[in-house]
Amino acid sequence: MLNKLQTLYRHIIEEERKIPEATGQLSDLLGDIALACKVISLEVNRAGLIDILGMTGEKNVQGEEVKKLDDYANTLLKRIMQMGGHACALCSEEEETFVPIDEVYNDFSHKYIVHFDPLDGSSNIDANISIGTIFSIYKRISTKGPGTIEDCLQPGYRQVAAGYVVYGSSTIMVYTAGKGVHGFTLDPSVGEFLLSYRNMTTPKKSKTYSANEGNYGKWSSGMRKYIDYLKASDGKTGRPYSSRYVGSLVADFHRNLLYGGIFIYPADEKNRNGKLRLMYEANPLAFIVEQAGGRATNGEKRILDIQPESLHQRTPLFIGSEDDVVQAEKFLLFENGKEF
Repeated sequence: MLNKLQTLYRHIIEEERKIPEATGQLSDLLGDIALACKVISLEVNRAGLIDILGMTGEKNVQGEEVKKLDDYANTLLKRIMQMGGHACALCSEEEETFVPIDEVYNDFSHKYIVHFDPLDGSSNIDANISIGTIFSIYKRISTKGPGTIEDCLQPGYRQVAAGYVVYGSSTIMVYTAGKGVHGFTLDPSVGEFLLSYRNMTTPKKSKTYSANEGNYGKWSSGMRKYIDYLKASDGKTGRPYSSRYVGSLVADFHRNLLYGGIFIYPADEKNRNGKLRLMYEANPLAFIVEQAGGRATNGEKRILDIQPESLHQRTPLFIGSEDDVVQAEKFLLFENGKEF
């Protein structure tokens, strides 16, 4: 019971005390992100009452219609990050390029870079399906001046923290700072995220897969064979698997993290390089799943080892229970004439 009275911020502070060189900036930055997500949660829960559903009439850098809540969440996160003063640059899925905060405040002491997907699964907003916020934090590489594009394009293994928030029947924040994965549930009566999952681990093997099978005809033969394999009956290997797909990445990932499963979004005829964003979705979730004992790959390479070339780079994604991801890799690598 006492664990459940531990707030997110107190937990972050206690974890940072274990790091001799810690300055407290990371704790404060995570606290700022949590504050923004509390406000977003409030707006999501009353969206249908305050004319914040629907489209803005604009398109983002991806060429996608911008939802009003997308725009609200993006603006709020940027504003709170700027006011907090712990990051030198922000990168958002909704922005064409990075936002160098130091140019605004003329203060070059901030040492972190923040990437975020302000409202993942936003196409589901009007249908009242769970959506979320995903974030990722890196230390800057440059030593002076405002943040640079090189600071923002670091491989995922250099993340110092990552997390996500699910806005569903309750609001849950999950984060890692490289020493395990912990989950917190927002208690609206006190306005605090309270510890509800300590040292989360994901099952090594599952009986669940999450994929948009509407794209089946566009997938490679290896990908189709893998899905057929999962759906075939075989008691020895625990097949067939159950299909569980919400269409909101953060919701599908959270369920699989808790109960086991593999989330699959491969390349296809239309999206040759995959569809999900490396910096805003794949990297932070890969960092989390590895800390929880899982695995994340693009089908050939570990997600966290990919050197990004652009802020909005896309990637195929296979993420979740380790044995299931390994099995998927075998099908894909065999198709390409490679041994696992």
